[in-house]
Amino acid sequence: MTSRNRLELEPDTVERDLVKLVLTVVELLRQLMERQALRRFDTGELSEDQEERIGLTLMLLDDRMTELRERYGLRPEDLNLDLGPLGPLLPRE
Repeated sequence: MTSRNRLELEPDTVERDLVKLVLTVVELLRQLMERQALRRFDTGELSEDQEERIGLTLMLLDDRMTELRERYGLRPEDLNLDLGPLGPLLPRE
C-alpha cells in the first residue's frame, strides 16, 4: 500500500473535526429550540417567568457556543455542513 492510500490523522485535526461535528449538531438543535420558543411566545403559551428562563437559557447557550468556536478556531459558517444537492444544513443568517 502506498502512502497516498493511507489516511493520516493528526490528533489536533481529529479533535477539531469532532468538535466541529458536535457543535454543528448543537447549533441545529439550538436553532430548532429557538424557533419553537418564538412560536410559543407568539401564541402566548408561556408565562412571563417561562419566557425569561427560555430567553436566558438560549443566550447562555449562544455564549457557550461562541466560546467553543473561538477555542477551536471555528467560525459560525464552519458549522453549516454542505449537504450537496440538498443545500446547507443550517439556514443562512
